[in-house]
Amino acid sequence: MRRSWLATLAILLTTAFLVTACDSTADKTNDANASGSGANGGAPTAPFSFDGANGGASGQLAQDVADRVFFATDSSEISSDGRAILEKQAAWLKTRPNLNITIEGHCDERGTREFNLALGERRATSAKNYLVSLGVPEAKINTISYGKERPAVDGHDEAAWAQNRRAVTVVQ
Repeated sequence: MRRSWLATLAILLTTAFLVTACDSTADKTNDANASGSGANGGAPTAPFSFDGANGGASGQLAQDVADRVFFATDSSEISSDGRAILEKQAAWLKTRPNLNITIEGHCDERGTREFNLALGERRATSAKNYLVSLGVPEAKINTISYGKERPAVDGHDEAAWAQNRRAVTVVQ
């Protein structure tokens, strides 16, 4: 009886160890993929963004056009550079009508959480509205704001802040 209990305990501990070891390996792999270089400025991007790390449609778009547009401080107005990027995205998306996208709105670290969530939403909505005006079906586009919660670049200076004020297009 005692051996049976010890054998069961040994099996349970071994199984727990193997599951934990496999899980931590997957986390490191996902972390490495998520921190790949983006098409603009080498900034890390979220999983499934158009940075090419995930292959498929995301990788193809990364080769063809950029996945993000940048904004001035406290602004959701799309610059001429941003319009050019969104025009390329619209053309690319119109040739792939089966794809859905999410546009993520991001901000730099300055300001309150609430202010930055609202500003991130305005940025994502501005990018969405421009894509819709170019003929991308509105039903294919979702928006989300991360505010200042997901910086692309760590830092407390204008160079870092400029990379974090962005809208990122992500394939679903």
